Amino acid sequence: MRLNRILLEVCVDDAEGLAAAIEGGADRIELCAALAIGGLTPSIGLMQLSAKAPIPIMAMIRPRAGSFIWNEDELQIMEAEIAATRALGLSGVVIGANLPDGRLDQLALQRLAKAADGLDIALHRSIDLTPDAVEAVQIAKHLGINRILSSGGAQKAVSGLDRLAAMQQAARDEIVIMPGSGVNIDTLPAILATLPDITEIHASCSAALPADQTLLHFGFAVPGTTRTAASKVAELRTALERS
Repeated sequence: MRLNRILLEVCVDDAEGLAAAIEGGADRIELCAALAIGGLTPSIGLMQLSAKAPIPIMAMIRPRAGSFIWNEDELQIMEAEIAATRALGLSGVVIGANLPDGRLDQLALQRLAKAADGLDIALHRSIDLTPDAVEAVQIAKHLGINRILSSGGAQKAVSGLDRLAAMQQAARDEIVIMPGSGVNIDTLPAILATLPDITEIHASCSAALPADQTLLHFGFAVPGTTRTAASKVAELRTALERS
C-alpha cells in the first residue's frame, strides 16, 4: 500500500454529476459543460452552484469545440471566463492552447496564466496534440502551471503510459502529471504499475444514461450520453485506497 494517498479528480458537466462526485468521495472537481466533446466552459449558474461544494473546483476554460488554436476574440472570452471563475471563488482553471503544428502556444498560455494569477492552474489534454511532450512539460513549468492532465498522447491513458512516464520524469516533482481518459478500476492497475509515483488521477466515473428517442430525434440530446455515478466514484476511490 502506498504511503501517500492518490488524489481523485472527477470531471462533471451538470448539477447531478457534481452532487454524485462529491457523494462518491472525489477530492477535486473539474467542472465543465459538454463533456461529450471534451468539455467546454461551464455556465455561470453551474459555477455558482459548485462554489458551495466542500472540495476544490477547477473550471474548464474552453469557449468552443474543436482545435485549441485561439484567435484574439476567443482569448478575450477566456480571460473574461477566468475573471468570472475568480469572482465566484472557485479554486482554479483548466486551460490549453496550441499552435497550428501542435506545439503549445506559449504566448496564449502566458496570457491566460497571467489572467489566472493566484488561482490553481492546470493544463488540459491539448498537450496530447503536441509532437514533443517533454518540451511541453518544460514550457508548462516555466509558465507556472501547477498540473498537467494527459492521456499520454493516446485516446486512453492506459495506451499512453510510455509517454506519461517520460512526462513524469521531465516533471521532476516540479509539476504534477495527472493521467486521465479511460481511467477506471479495470485500467487502474496497469496505470499504477507503470506510473508508481503518481499523486493524482482524473476520471469521469460515468455511467450511460437511457436514450430518449424523442430528444435524439429533435437534436436535443446526443447518442451515448453519460453522467457521473456516485457508485463509480466510490468504487475508484476504494481501489485507490487499496493500491
